[in-house]
Amino acid sequence: MKVLAASSGGGHWVELLRTLPAFAGNELHFVTVRRDYQADLDQAAGFYTVTDATQWNPLRAALLAVQMFALVLRLRPELVVSTGAAPGYFAIRFGKMFGARTIWIDSLANVEQLSKAGRMAGPHADLWLTQWPDLAQQDGPEFAGQVI
Repeated sequence: MKVLAASSGGGHWVELLRTLPAFAGNELHFVTVRRDYQADLDQAAGFYTVTDATQWNPLRAALLAVQMFALVLRLRPELVVSTGAAPGYFAIRFGKMFGARTIWIDSLANVEQLSKAGRMAGPHADLWLTQWPDLAQQDGPEFAGQVI
């Protein structure tokens, strides 16, 4: 199965790497915001970078959306998994648009409420997870443990 794993930097990237054993034996492709993160991966994995953007920078977010659309269109992943934030949101939305199954894992850092990206992406994900039992909801994310 072709898997696209998407995240922004910092803790999102660390959490994404912790999910990798679940996808062993699949064709893995990674997209993130920092080129130096490639050193964390097996050389065989596909690796791509996109513009780092937040909600406070709409022009960069638009560029990120275009980059992610083009990448998903080119790769045509069968599964998209993300730990957030903006790169993951767009990967989930475009992956779903092209028929991929999708998994959103909200960041461990969001203790009291779901992340904004998670609230936006989650309803479009086939599997929507939170890492805090108190944030699980009937019509929202499920709790299945923590990645760290």
